[in-house]
Formats: sequence, C-alpha cells, structure tokens
Amino acid sequence: MNAPSPPIRLRIDDREISVVAGSSVAAAIAHAGGTARDSCGGQRRAPVCGMGVCFECRATVDGRAQQRTCLLPVAEGMEVRTHG
Repeated sequence: MNAPSPPIRLRIDDREISVVAGSSVAAAIAHAGGTARDSCGGQRRAPVCGMGVCFECRATVDGRAQQRTCLLPVAEGMEVRTHG
C-alpha cells in the first residue's frame, strides 16, 4: 500500500493553508473559505463549470493574472491572490 503524499502548502491572500496533493487551486481557494475573484461590478465570483469554460475561477497565481484556477494543480509555495 502506498503512503499518502504529504500535504501541499501554499498561500492564498496572505493566508497559509495545506491541501491534499493533486488538488486544484480552485479547490484550495474553496478549502480556505474564499471565492475566486471580484466581478467588474464588485460581486464575489466562484467556479461554476470546474473545467475551464466559464472563466469564473480566475485569480492571480504566482504573479500571473487571470489564471483559470480550476485547471491549475496546486504546487508547494504557490502564491494566490483572489482579488486586487
């Protein structure tokens, strides 16, 4: 039997969290109790489709804006900004 992978540590909006290896960034954001972004009108947005079609899961990841977080696996030390 294989031993479980160690958790992945990353920062979401300056808060450090740990998630299961293989999780998407969108799942990590949800695990942290957050949503992905603000709309142009200021409403909080979150993933709808979970497969990269709706673009509601966009966030800034490691300094790269507009990343579709439902398609992006977490990585150790990753920095995620869900707003501003």
